[in-house]
Amino acid sequence: MEEKQITKLQVDNFLDISGFGIVGEIENKKIILGNRKILTKYDIENKYIEEEEELAKQGNSIIYAIKGNEIIALIGVNDIIRENAKQVIQKLSQKEIETIMLTGDNKETAEKIANELGITEIIANVLPKEKVEMIKKLKAEGRYVMMCGDGINDSPALANADIGVSVKSGTDIAMDSSDVILTKNDLHSILKLINISEKTIKNIKQNLFWAFFYNSLMIPIAIGILKPIGISINPMWASIAMVFSSLTVILNALRLKKI
Repeated sequence: MEEKQITKLQVDNFLDISGFGIVGEIENKKIILGNRKILTKYDIENKYIEEEEELAKQGNSIIYAIKGNEIIALIGVNDIIRENAKQVIQKLSQKEIETIMLTGDNKETAEKIANELGITEIIANVLPKEKVEMIKKLKAEGRYVMMCGDGINDSPALANADIGVSVKSGTDIAMDSSDVILTKNDLHSILKLINISEKTIKNIKQNLFWAFFYNSLMIPIAIGILKPIGISINPMWASIAMVFSSLTVILNALRLKKI
């Protein structure tokens, strides 16, 4: 800012309205930055609907700048699609994992991005609380929900999902609300996360089998249940078998390091 000789202005009575925008006062003038919904909230006439629609068709998220009760600027912010996003979504689809776009952006922008990524289900123009409601609805239908997000407005949904996933470049509140933080800003990490989870569950089931196998086999013999038919073992040998049971479980679990 100093290089470009931009002067900082004092902002008073700052207010963050989740899902709508921000409000503050500069030199005793109310300044509002937000989406179309904030115009309705403050009863501001919108004379620029056509301009908004034109910007939206180009894939922009729209921000209105308002001074007092007058719209002074219309800002189009174009989302940059993360590298490999389309490929990751295709691989999720191959695993029969459905991808839903849940966004506060307008429908036109959401549809443009979704078409590029190959996403068929879009829910646009939603507030943070509506994202939470959608997560709860999906869970009520018996689905397991993994929510991926990095913004302030995503944090309630991240906290309510079965698995909340954020990236290290996300906001602090998004990372605090997540169960998993991807240390690399590479969406392929989501596929790795799912792969590790699947292998871990499989490993746990194998460990349970071997633990119960040794117990079921050796304990009855050690206490003499099979002695009438001539099968017996010294309890000390049975305890050694229990050591092998533990070693089997530990070594099997260590195989996860090879993933």
